[in-house]
Amino acid sequence: MTAFSRAGKLAEEGVKVVAASVDTEENAKKTVEECGIDFPVGYGLDNKKVSEMTGCFYEEKRQILHGTGYVLKPDGTIAVAVYSSGPIGRLVWQDVLGLVQFYKKMAAQQK
Repeated sequence: MTAFSRAGKLAEEGVKVVAASVDTEENAKKTVEECGIDFPVGYGLDNKKVSEMTGCFYEEKRQILHGTGYVLKPDGTIAVAVYSSGPIGRLVWQDVLGLVQFYKKMAAQQK
């Protein structure tokens, strides 16, 4: 998440970044401060409900959600979903930027 805070090119393309967490408000605020996150971070989500709603991986043993990232189209539909089942395989801002630029190019060509 920290890298997304440093990705000014996303804002230049009109991309808005938000995050959500199962952490308590206190722990979420601590993470925001420690990592220098400058976008909205929700907190207090229910692990199992989020997993059921989104398909992200829920690990029963540790009762955690594994990292999941979405790129939404302007109409709110999912353009891309990245599901991780472990500590690697996260959505990175450079891929988001490339995807947004690709979609904009395709849209311009269809006009």
